Amino acid sequence: MKFLTKTIVILSVISMMTDISSEMLYPVLPMFLKSIGFSVLWIGILEGFAEAIAGFSKGFFGRMSDNMGKRVPFVRIGYTLSSISKPFIGLIAMPVAVFFLRTLDRFGKGIRTAARDAILSSETTNEYKGRVFGFHRAFDTLGAAIGPILALIYLHYYPENYVSLFILAFIPGLIGIIFTFFLKEKKSINTSIEINKTKFLEFLSYWNKSSKNFKKTVIGLIIFTAINSSDIFLLLLVKQQGLTDSDVITLYIFYNLVYALFSAPMGWLGDKIKLKNSLIIGLFLFSIVYILIPLVSTNWIYYLLFSVYGVAISAIEGNSKALVSNIASKEETATAIGFLTSFQSLATLLASSIAGILWATVNPNAPFLISGLVAFLCSVYFLVVNINPDYAIKNNQLAE
Repeated sequence: MKFLTKTIVILSVISMMTDISSEMLYPVLPMFLKSIGFSVLWIGILEGFAEAIAGFSKGFFGRMSDNMGKRVPFVRIGYTLSSISKPFIGLIAMPVAVFFLRTLDRFGKGIRTAARDAILSSETTNEYKGRVFGFHRAFDTLGAAIGPILALIYLHYYPENYVSLFILAFIPGLIGIIFTFFLKEKKSINTSIEINKTKFLEFLSYWNKSSKNFKKTVIGLIIFTAINSSDIFLLLLVKQQGLTDSDVITLYIFYNLVYALFSAPMGWLGDKIKLKNSLIIGLFLFSIVYILIPLVSTNWIYYLLFSVYGVAISAIEGNSKALVSNIASKEETATAIGFLTSFQSLATLLASSIAGILWATVNPNAPFLISGLVAFLCSVYFLVVNINPDYAIKNNQLAE
């Protein structure tokens, strides 16, 4: 495939191994957290707070990466922190410690995300961005399917033995760390700014000089993220409807397999019909799933809705980053992606916290129905708003 390079493949393998590690734990995390004293509300706050920490770090380290003209150190350190934090969650198993370690895991993600996506963007041209981000997302999500399969096999023989599972999850994470040492830094893209001049909230200034296209794109994506709560709530919902732990994990594996299978094709589709149009399809499908899922209670319908959900997320995730990377200038790609993902993480804090509150105080169905409605409105927003990612760079900005 002419759009692939050695670096893209290595980054994809690293993401896959790290996701195997993470997703060995993710489906059992709600049960584990409940077993050590977390309520549904506190699970939502934990997930939201961890994402908020990741959010500010994405913006800061994205800007620092652009300022330094380096990507690889951020990728290596970020993946290392995320991998080493996981076994200690199971070993310590105390609410305060779990809160800190889960946050450290997300902090590692914050360090690496913008730099990694900037590397992916720099490895290809605009016409192949959807395919590159889709290919990477496919490997990432394949890991998200393999991880729960390994967890399901393990828990079959050792039911509810969560502590050992947390320790075993470190092995694929370690493999991912090793692969980061095969990455090679390209020639510095920017050496005019020193690292000590990167201020904590410096990335926020990017909004003032960014293009109208960037602003319109970010507004729509952040509104959507503000209602897109953690997938943990989806797992809790189907669990509440009577599914066993094994059923929940199997359903989650199925979703991730669909997600992985459609990530590359949806990236290809985005390149062919425009990234924005593929994003609109994803948002519309997302709205259908969230409106319908609290209204059903049959296993085969859950599988149908989770398959549609996998297609929806595959259309949204890769294509949204590809769209932003096409809008941003090459010298500030990490800053642009860091800005977006920072505010998306803060929006996730809002989404997960509100979902937890609505679940506990109104009705478990309420957060899903509201999310579905807003996602539909977001699809309409992107349908009517004019966003043209074809740009000419002038003074490091999008020519308007």
